Amino acid sequence: MESYEPDRLTPAQAAAMRRSFRSGRAALTRRSLLRASAGGALAVGGLGALSACGIPAAGKTAGGTSAEDHSAQEKTVNFSNWTEYMDVDDAGKHHPTLDRFTRRTGITVRYTEDINDNNEFFGKIQPQLAAGQDTGRDLIVLTDWMAARLIRLGWVQKLDPAHLPHAYANLSQQFRNPDWDPGRAYSYPWQGISTVIAYNKKALGGVEVKSVSDLLDNRKLKGRVGFLTEMRDSVGMTLLDMGKDPAKFTDDDFDAAIARLQKGVDSGQIRRFTGNDYTSDLTKGDLAACLAWAGDVVQLKADSPDVDFIIPDSGYITSTDVMLIPNKARHKTNAERLIDYYYEPQPAAELAAYINYVCPVDGVKAELAKIDKDAANNPLIIPDKAMQAKSRPFRSLTQKEETAYEQKFAKLTGA
Repeated sequence: MESYEPDRLTPAQAAAMRRSFRSGRAALTRRSLLRASAGGALAVGGLGALSACGIPAAGKTAGGTSAEDHSAQEKTVNFSNWTEYMDVDDAGKHHPTLDRFTRRTGITVRYTEDINDNNEFFGKIQPQLAAGQDTGRDLIVLTDWMAARLIRLGWVQKLDPAHLPHAYANLSQQFRNPDWDPGRAYSYPWQGISTVIAYNKKALGGVEVKSVSDLLDNRKLKGRVGFLTEMRDSVGMTLLDMGKDPAKFTDDDFDAAIARLQKGVDSGQIRRFTGNDYTSDLTKGDLAACLAWAGDVVQLKADSPDVDFIIPDSGYITSTDVMLIPNKARHKTNAERLIDYYYEPQPAAELAAYINYVCPVDGVKAELAKIDKDAANNPLIIPDKAMQAKSRPFRSLTQKEETAYEQKFAKLTGA
C-alpha cells in the first residue's frame, strides 16, 4: 500500500520547485499572463516524499472513501480551480456557464480560484485527506501528474458512470485511457495542454525549422533556441524526436535524451531554458524558435504576425488538467453533474472560446464556430484527427524515477 510521508524535499525536488516558481507554470496565471500548465506539469516532487512507510493513505480502497452524499438535500457544489481558468462576462463579475448550470439544475456552484500551484494545493489538502476528513471541496482541478499521485494514495473517489453520460460519450479519443487512470475511473480532463515548436519568421530569416533536431543541430540557430524548464515537455519532445515513445521509455532512453540536450547546452545552441518568459523573447526575435505551450501560441499569433508554430512529424506532448472528487466530499452527485455538464458541446465551446487551451470534448467545433470561427478552426484548440494522432502523453513516474529524473534535469538546466 502506498503511503504519504511529509518529509523534507530532496535536492532534486527543491530544484524543480524553484524552477517552477521562478519561471515555470507556477510563476504566472493561466490567461492574464498565459499560464503554462501545459506541460501540463508543474514542478515535480511536491511537498514531501511518497514512500513505503509513514502515514497510511486515507481510505485506500478501490474507489476512495466516500461520505454520505448530501446532494439531494443540499443543492450545492464546492468547486476549486486555478485562477483565470473559467469563462467570465464582460463585467468580470459572473461566470456565464456556471450561472446557466445553476438555472438548469438548481445547484449553486461555490466557485473558488484557490489553486495557484499543484504542490502548494497538495500541501493544503494533504492533512485532511491523510486523516480521512472532508476538505470542504467537492470538485478540484489538478495537473495529471498530481492527479495520478492522489489516485495512487486512494484520496479521490471513483466516479459513477451513470451520472456522466455526456462525458463518457464526448471525451476526445486522445484523452480516454491514460496509464495512471485507465478508462477514466477517477478523473475527466478540464483542458488539454500541448507542447509545440513556435518560431519567429523574421528572426529565422529563411531558416527552415520542422523538428527538435532542427532546433538542436542547425548551427544557423546557435544561441537563438529555447527549451522549457518543465522536464516532461523538454525531455518528452526530445524523446519523440529520437524515435522513442514518451509513454513507454526506459531509464536508458531518458539518459540519452538528457545527453542530447546537454550537447545543445555545451555547444551554445540552446540559449536558455524558460517558463512563460519565452513569449517576450520570441516576439522580440531574441529566440528564433523554441518549445512552446499551445495556449501561449494562440495568443501570440493573434498579437504578432511573425509568430507561428509547427507540429513535428515525430509528434508532440500533451498533458491535461483534470477534475477530481476528493474523499469525503459531501456532494459527489452534484459534482458529477457539473463534470458532465462541461462535456455538453455548448458549455464546452464557451469555455474553449475563453480559455484557448485544447478542448477535450468531441463534437464542439460547430458550437465554437458560432462564437469564434477562428478558434473553431484553430488546431491548437480543436485538434483534427491527424493532429490528435500525433499527440503523446508522458508516462506516469514512480517516486524513485521522479526523484532521479528531476535531479538529472536540474543539473542540465543549472537549476
